[in-house]
Amino acid sequence: MTTDTAPRTRRRPQAGPPLWIPTLAFTALTVAYVILNRSTPHPDASGADVLRYALDHSGTQKAGAFLILVSAMPLTIVTAVVYRRLRALGITAPGSAIALLGGTLAAVALALSGLFGWAGARLGEDAGPALARALADLSFVAGGPLYAAGFGLLIAGIAVPGLLARLVPPALAWIGLAIAVVGAVATLGLLVDALTYLLPVVRFGGLLWLLVTAFRLPLHRRDA
Repeated sequence: MTTDTAPRTRRRPQAGPPLWIPTLAFTALTVAYVILNRSTPHPDASGADVLRYALDHSGTQKAGAFLILVSAMPLTIVTAVVYRRLRALGITAPGSAIALLGGTLAAVALALSGLFGWAGARLGEDAGPALARALADLSFVAGGPLYAAGFGLLIAGIAVPGLLARLVPPALAWIGLAIAVVGAVATLGLLVDALTYLLPVVRFGGLLWLLVTAFRLPLHRRDA
């Protein structure tokens, strides 16, 4: 009998596709949604104002709901690529799992916000102001505090291992941690109205951070 003594080749872990492609798509859809819905009534608007806006701007509100719903798709891809990339870089600590779960929660939150927004855009003249306000509140809670919580976890799941394993510049990692903390505090906006003003910090600051990180996160450990 002969034994095969040839050395076994070790397969390099797959890091996944380029992270910047779905991140750019997510950024473009988010910016388009914000521009299109810049005149949407604020959370403190009356039900009558919300209903009137829905009746007068039904097409715009439906388009915005579509954009925020579709934006959940590239965010899901970003989350999957980040998880695979961190695992390929040797991150076996909870950070990669936190990023996966946080990004998934954020994507689900965006989808729910879009669905509630679309339902609100279909209200007719016979709908009551209370129903319009309720649908607007559900859309806001999903796309605001719930999204901030999930997106903050996604960023923290990248920033912590990125800092400890020196995968990204320390300054970038610390900025990410600060945004993640702001995301957690912003969820308290459900109890303290003044804290809802932190939500744009998470949405836009986190979006910019994720875009920069998409270009800085290495493919392989030796490149870190």
